[in-house]
Amino acid sequence: MNENFKIFTGDIFEGLKEIKDETVDLFFIDPPYNIGKEYLGNGTDKWESDKEYIEWCYKWLDICIKKLKPTGSMYLMAATQFMPYLDIYLNEKMDILSRIVWHYDSSGVQAKKFYGSLYEPILFAVKNKKKYIFNSKDIMVEAKTGAQRKLIDYRKNPPEPYNTMKVPGNVWYYPRVRYRMPEYENHPSQKPEALLERIIKASSNEGDLIVDPFSGTFTTGAVAMKLNRKFYGIEISEEYVAIGERRLNNIGGN
Repeated sequence: MNENFKIFTGDIFEGLKEIKDETVDLFFIDPPYNIGKEYLGNGTDKWESDKEYIEWCYKWLDICIKKLKPTGSMYLMAATQFMPYLDIYLNEKMDILSRIVWHYDSSGVQAKKFYGSLYEPILFAVKNKKKYIFNSKDIMVEAKTGAQRKLIDYRKNPPEPYNTMKVPGNVWYYPRVRYRMPEYENHPSQKPEALLERIIKASSNEGDLIVDPFSGTFTTGAVAMKLNRKFYGIEISEEYVAIGERRLNNIGGN
C-alpha cells in the first residue's frame, strides 16, 4: 500500500464522504459530459434530461467546495453547452479567476453543417482570491515578443527588450491523447499529462492533497505522483480502477 495515493471504487457521493471537510488543496474535476460517450463498465454518460444532469453536477460541486481548504483551488471541466450553467453556479460560491480554453487539433472528422468544436472549457476557481496557491514561476512559457521577435519596449526609459518568458494566458494548446501514444489508455476522453502538469504545478505544492472525483484513467493521479503530491481518486468503473492501480503503483515503485 502506497501512503501517497488512495483509490475509492464507487459512486462520487460515497467517495467524497471519505474526505474530511477543508482538507483538499486542489480539485481537478472532469465529469461525464452528458453527450453519449461510452465508458468501460459503465455504459454511456447520457442522462434522462439536461436539467437532471445539471442538478446532479450542482450536488457534487457543493460537496467538493466544502472539502477544499480555505486556500484551496478547483479546476472544473465540462462540455461547452453545459459550462455556462456551471459557471454561473460556481461563481456564486467561489471566486473564478480564469476561464481557460483548452484548444486541440482536429481528429479529421469535423462537422459539415456547423462549426465543429476544437476546444474544451476549464474554470479555475479559488475559495479566497486574497490567499491561494499560484506558482507562476513553475509554469512560465516562452514569450514570442521577447524571445523570438526580440522586440524593444521603447516606452521604458531607457528602452529595454521585452521579457523572454511569461505566465501562460488562458488559451492552452495541447494535443489530445491518441491511440498508440505512450500515455494512451482505453478511454473516450482521456486528458493529456501535460495539461494536468501545468494545473498541478501552478495550484499546489509538494506534499499537497490532489483529488480527482472522476478519475477515469487516473492521469491526474499519475502526474500528481510524479510531482510528489498526494492523491485521492474516485472512480465507479472497476476497469478504470485497474488501470489506475497499475499506473500509480508503477510510479510509486510498488
